[in-house]
Amino acid sequence: MRHQPHPKRARPRRRRIAALLTGALAAGLLGGPALAGPPPDTPVPKLALPSPPGGEDVRVLVFHGATGEESPTVDAAIEAIETIGRQGPAQEHFTIRATDDPAVFTNAKRLGRFNAVVFLTGDGDVLDPEQEAGLESFMEAGGGFLGIHDAARAEPYSDWFTGLIGARPAEHSPAKAQRAVVEVGDRQHPATKELPVEWKRLDKWLNWEKNPSGAVHTVARVRTNSYEPGPDAGGWDHPVSWCRDYDGGRSFYTAMGGTAASYQETDFRTHLRGALMWTTRLARADCQAAISANYKAERLTAPNQPGKADQIGEPHGLVTAPDGRVFYIGRGGADASQPVVTDWDDPDIGKGKGQVHIWDPETEKVTLAGELTVFGNKGGGEELVKNEEGLLGIELDPGFEDNGWVYLHYTPHSEINRETHMAERRVSRFTLDQKTDKLDMGSEKVLLSWPVQIHSCCHAGGGMAWDSKENLYIATGDNNSSQFSDGYSGNNPEPDFKGVSFADARRTAGNTNNLNGKILRIHPEDDGTYTIPEGNLFTGKEPDEGGGKTRGEIYVMGVRNPARIAVDKETDTLYAGWVGPDATEPSPTWGPAKYDTFAKITSAGNQGWPYCMGNKQPYRDRNLPDPSKPLGWYDCDHLRNESPNNDGLVNIPPARPNNIWYSPQGGGPDFPRNADGVPSYKKAEQKLTLPWLKGGGQAAMNGPVYRYDAGGGAKGKWPSYWNGKWFVGDLYDGEQPRHALVMPDGDKTGALPAHAESLDGIVPVGEGGIRNLMDWKFGPDGALYVLDYGRGFFTSDDKSALWRVTYKGGEPTPLPGDMAEPALRKGAGR
Repeated sequence: MRHQPHPKRARPRRRRIAALLTGALAAGLLGGPALAGPPPDTPVPKLALPSPPGGEDVRVLVFHGATGEESPTVDAAIEAIETIGRQGPAQEHFTIRATDDPAVFTNAKRLGRFNAVVFLTGDGDVLDPEQEAGLESFMEAGGGFLGIHDAARAEPYSDWFTGLIGARPAEHSPAKAQRAVVEVGDRQHPATKELPVEWKRLDKWLNWEKNPSGAVHTVARVRTNSYEPGPDAGGWDHPVSWCRDYDGGRSFYTAMGGTAASYQETDFRTHLRGALMWTTRLARADCQAAISANYKAERLTAPNQPGKADQIGEPHGLVTAPDGRVFYIGRGGADASQPVVTDWDDPDIGKGKGQVHIWDPETEKVTLAGELTVFGNKGGGEELVKNEEGLLGIELDPGFEDNGWVYLHYTPHSEINRETHMAERRVSRFTLDQKTDKLDMGSEKVLLSWPVQIHSCCHAGGGMAWDSKENLYIATGDNNSSQFSDGYSGNNPEPDFKGVSFADARRTAGNTNNLNGKILRIHPEDDGTYTIPEGNLFTGKEPDEGGGKTRGEIYVMGVRNPARIAVDKETDTLYAGWVGPDATEPSPTWGPAKYDTFAKITSAGNQGWPYCMGNKQPYRDRNLPDPSKPLGWYDCDHLRNESPNNDGLVNIPPARPNNIWYSPQGGGPDFPRNADGVPSYKKAEQKLTLPWLKGGGQAAMNGPVYRYDAGGGAKGKWPSYWNGKWFVGDLYDGEQPRHALVMPDGDKTGALPAHAESLDGIVPVGEGGIRNLMDWKFGPDGALYVLDYGRGFFTSDDKSALWRVTYKGGEPTPLPGDMAEPALRKGAGR
């Protein structure tokens, strides 16, 4: 039964302090003794409560005391919690007791009977010091707490209560209820696992004095661009529900529930029920996994000795072996003490060492496993000087433990032609001596090779990955310069060197008969050859347009510089990211600004470059003989490669939308479109659909999808909270992406992420952290291994390093021995 409300009370704590002051004043005036009683700073004794409070007959105390008028949501909330307590299996039922009398918090016999306390109140200082001490005692004994909406306004002078809640409302929050989208990022907590990832609902939304994310475990966020949040909204990360293990107990808070109608909502009741399951000890949950302080980032490699590469080369990629060793490569740029040759008349032009290092977790030592002589040390400068070729990718054979096979993607210096400025890119297999950790450089078997122009920089790509069927994916860059298209499409057909265009990506990425600007998929065979798996974009035998105009190795075309790719072997979904061109602003004449891009790819297709980017935003064709003059816009759904440099099909596959794109203006720019579907490309009219993304100087570095191994891994493995989340990042830190994503249910091509969570506090940014993220992968131990490129370009320096990020939080709570075990549950064979 619900207690009858008490008459309006004076604020207890202020009343007590006022009495003390009055007594002191009276004593001074009358010359008598001071008022009896402890001074205000005397510690208040704690209650002696059972640990954990409550028992198998689960009870919940619902407190709704107020110093002013009672909230109009109280009756609806109490009714909803009563109903929730009768839902589900009988062994998950609980009873409630509702009261507005704070004296319950000083009665150990009464308070100790409850498994959890719910706070519906929000009207200021509702507990006096003794009553707050009782609530503290309850939490210290292992009790549970659930605060709802205005509970964040309670006990405004208490630092302890601020910690219990996790955040305080800002001065300004929207007064009216608004419909908004809640992003449910925790897919495992009982309060959220049954909810939609994107949850549309009407409520009153609070803003925060300080964003609690990283200090608490946020389970849901409200999308600020889905409603009018007002001036104190803060940034894109707007937590709305969170939890944490606090002061010995379990605390859950939701800012939702600001309207009486909320409590009639089925999904909101599901949310509250899950929170109460955890706080009452009827269910376990991990409320530590998203707290930044629970992760440790440590540098594993020391700086190189002067003039040597004993620890690391110019960082360019990593892979982990089943036994925990980490293999990482250096592209070919040497440290600053080494010469850089840029003269094409010199036989040593661009000659560098592509290095393979191995870090051993048992010895914590580094071995230089081998070096390849590569075309990759040509330094920086203009695009007709610098170059990004070299040792670009590494993978280990699926049978590596038995055969020691290592695959390297590189540009051998021995194959460059100084007359034509052409080179050979290849993927080769080498054998590692497992006892010495040395590569047998004479064991090379070349699987696949193709020509690349090396007259002009850039965009070499390089990443490799395996799927569950032992198909090898190879990411290749478009081998093209966008400098001659003012940083837009990269479709200028005119610049060439001895007949080979270096500024027309239609020759490469948009060409069905060229292996550059692609993600290839082949099946390596034991004899060093390969076969082409079914389901690639082409078979290589298409008779279209006379035949001979496709390559069967192509799985994905229309990518620019896919340095990092990953395959989730649980689903065989390909995840890729690539760097965009250089235009800093959109142009109504030429098209979108530079978009760095990430895509979730479930089938063969065309991702659009150099015709279309983002969500099928077209570029404009160029005229001949004057490519500075525009022609018509490309039709993303009916693409034609009419470049004079194209030797593939004219009619090419349509462009697909990508999942993520960002420019210097921000994430996911979109524009109003005319009747032909062409965006306006007016910066003042753009809408940023992904507000968690920022751009500027940008270089997309795709990451893995984490898969939690319940039976394997080591002490520092990342928790299951991250299972199935896609990691995306950027070479640069600061406001650039470094996030874990939840994608919407289903495989809709080009769907925007449903939820994003910053990793900046976990994979640390800044000068003393991992400032220039070059590659990142999870090892078999469940830890995250990260390469920091260093602070220069085309070289290595003392910041170039291999890092490891481990988890040091505890297991889910409550601990198994503290679980509430109602009789029916015990009888069910638990």
